Amino acid sequence: MKYYIDGKKYRVKPEEAYIRVNGWCFDEEGLDYELKAMVDGKRCEIVQKQIARSDVQKKYGKKCKVTGQCGFSVKVFLEDKDKNPESFVLYAESRKEKQILLQMNGKSLMKNYDDSTISYSIDWINLEKEKMVVSGWATSIYGVDTIKLNVAEKGGSDIPEIKTKRNARKDIIDAGLAKEEDINCGFILEFPYRIDKEYEFTIADRKRCKHITINPVQVKKHNSVASKVGFTRQFVKCLNMKNIKKGIGYISKNGFKGLKEYVVTRVNSQGMPYNEWFELHKPSKEELEKERKVEFDYAPKISIIVPTYKTPINFLRDMIDSVIDQTYSNWELCIADGSEGDMAVEAELKRYSEQDSRIRYRLLEKNEGISGNTNAALEMTEGEYVGLFDHDDILAPNALYEVVNALQEKKYDILYTDEDKITGDGKEHNDPNFKPDFSMDLFRSHNYITHFFVVKTEIIKGIGGFRAGYDGSQDYDLMFRCIENSENIKHIPMILYHWRIHMNSVAGDPSSKMYAYEAGKKAIEDHLKRMGIKATVEHVGLWGMYHVIYDTPGDPLISIVIPNKDHVDDLDKCIQSILTKSIYKNYEFVIVENNSEEQKTFEYYEKIQKKHDNITVVTWEKGFNYSAINNYGVQFTKGDYLLFLNNDTEMITETALSELLGCCMREDVGAVGAKLLYSDDTVQHAGVVIGFGGYAGHVNMGIKRDDYGYMVRARINCNYSAVTAACMMTKKSLFEQVGGFDEQFVVACNDVDYCLKIRELDKWVIYNAFSEWYHYESKSRGYEDTPEKLKRFEGEVEKFQKKWPEILEKGDPFYNPNFPINRAPFTWG
Repeated sequence: MKYYIDGKKYRVKPEEAYIRVNGWCFDEEGLDYELKAMVDGKRCEIVQKQIARSDVQKKYGKKCKVTGQCGFSVKVFLEDKDKNPESFVLYAESRKEKQILLQMNGKSLMKNYDDSTISYSIDWINLEKEKMVVSGWATSIYGVDTIKLNVAEKGGSDIPEIKTKRNARKDIIDAGLAKEEDINCGFILEFPYRIDKEYEFTIADRKRCKHITINPVQVKKHNSVASKVGFTRQFVKCLNMKNIKKGIGYISKNGFKGLKEYVVTRVNSQGMPYNEWFELHKPSKEELEKERKVEFDYAPKISIIVPTYKTPINFLRDMIDSVIDQTYSNWELCIADGSEGDMAVEAELKRYSEQDSRIRYRLLEKNEGISGNTNAALEMTEGEYVGLFDHDDILAPNALYEVVNALQEKKYDILYTDEDKITGDGKEHNDPNFKPDFSMDLFRSHNYITHFFVVKTEIIKGIGGFRAGYDGSQDYDLMFRCIENSENIKHIPMILYHWRIHMNSVAGDPSSKMYAYEAGKKAIEDHLKRMGIKATVEHVGLWGMYHVIYDTPGDPLISIVIPNKDHVDDLDKCIQSILTKSIYKNYEFVIVENNSEEQKTFEYYEKIQKKHDNITVVTWEKGFNYSAINNYGVQFTKGDYLLFLNNDTEMITETALSELLGCCMREDVGAVGAKLLYSDDTVQHAGVVIGFGGYAGHVNMGIKRDDYGYMVRARINCNYSAVTAACMMTKKSLFEQVGGFDEQFVVACNDVDYCLKIRELDKWVIYNAFSEWYHYESKSRGYEDTPEKLKRFEGEVEKFQKKWPEILEKGDPFYNPNFPINRAPFTWG
């Protein structure tokens, strides 16, 4: 038998508990089979829904007897919903064989456990003269009417003067995050506050209660720099996206299958619905007419290549018309049709080619697949650049204009744009992909570039075009090879490509193309081999997402530098977590003693050094200066790689050190940061973006440990302009080359400044999502919550602004200008 498991979930509801499994299975000889399940060794009844899987039939149908209904969605209901099962087995049984499809122990089941009842998000918090205003939304599986909101002083009594207003949130309904009947899930709370108090905001339903701590000092700090939505743990906790399905009505309304398990990766709960944003930002008729009259100094011919295969006529017309409607006229449309005698398609191609000489087509004797058909179109090209275009998608009318406009500044080797998705009827735009500038580690984690991809003809033809054997990820393989042969890549941050969602589209049903993700893995592996990089690639359980695990040849010494002032319990927890958990063993600790006052601290130092010969304590005798203390500690290190680590951190994953080191050992990498979590498993750090608050901000702060973040960037390796030095690895040689940490930054800005100095050397800064640590933030030193500390912080921000005006003015290249930096991260305005 052949099979694949797409997804699994152990779901607990008040009225029931069940294990759900989605996937496909068939007997290669065409024999009938039955799905069966066992929980804790006992046979259980299942509820099964058969699902058509044309992708599986297409891939295996020529060699095997595959039925069209080989897909399945299985629910196995548990007799005792209050008892967690210890084992689960799903198997398929025919008259000839028994095949286990999925086997999970109790630990695996709990990793897929879900008993959430409340979904919520805090949009913004404002401080007015005598009142605080909190806006957001919340709903429950029991209905929005069961939601109770309350505010109390931290550790004190409830506040009686709360004013609560409910409002309709159609954007939440449209995003599939709540049912139609829960449209009034929005809220605005007003209550009197004092700046020196902390408040606890609670959201409760019949079963759960969510607690959000609000610190007015932190709110004021961020609002003073025009950040209406902060991103600190003290006053924001984001939506637990892990437990919400994108499809409670939204998917059924649009009619595409297989996305019931697809988790919403971002919520535009604070801005306007994307469809409205798109209408507001698309070029006007007047602007398009102006573009048509522009005469560029450099006006290359753009060859757009399209493979067609039995394309629905309405989609074919929309695709061709979108090229004809381009405001830039020096293009050619090269179509290779592998429909093998589809008269309707042939007639339409003939009609268009007779009307416009720029449209040329070729009828292939047989269908050669996407790669072969596209190569046939590539052979027809005569332009200086080639643009890849799918037969059922649409180009924005200004797409080619913006590409050529970018080429006026430099004749880039590769250009790519932002994109969104449109419904099958073309009426609604959704799911925008606002991309960063070129990010090698993000691209090695998944094909975020996709559309619209434009490359010099000499490059794409020089590499031999598309290759067979990468079905479903042939563009990913091609892009890797183009990138390897390019020197400059340009990202155009505009929505210029519309990817159509329909029944047969990967955009509509990612789970239907599992073979494509295997091909994607192969494309990454081949790329790494060509680059001479030793690494392994694995799936991460998310559609089309990958984890590259880099080798650590020679296992060099890591010097872990930890400043410390008292708090020996925290320090010991940090050290012991590494000593006991890390599978990477070649490291040393350099603890920089910084003005401790407690006798037990020094007793601990003496004890720990006697016990472990790889631990050294050195003494900093001057006042507190984070940069100077770490620079001092580096003088005593012996390793070629430095890990700057706060004393209030704790290693979670046993590969945390090897993950950081594997990335850092690459020649093109300068610094690597980790995924840091608060003790409640919400994110403290998963990347830093320059510009927030006139300085920088953590963009994924507050989401749950397993939440995706925007475009899944919280769960995969990618590049940022900076990472936090609470846990940051760098090469000692580079640290010395750039002069270490800038000591004018006593408390703040030092790590971001260091990363920007690394970026000036053209080295990557990486956020590694697989190196996970707890960070009990600021236990040792406290928050910047006094007037004196705030004044110092603001002074250091001013120094940062003077030192790095260019990036603050132009914007962070690893963010996107469509995300205003005075709004919550990854929301469009």
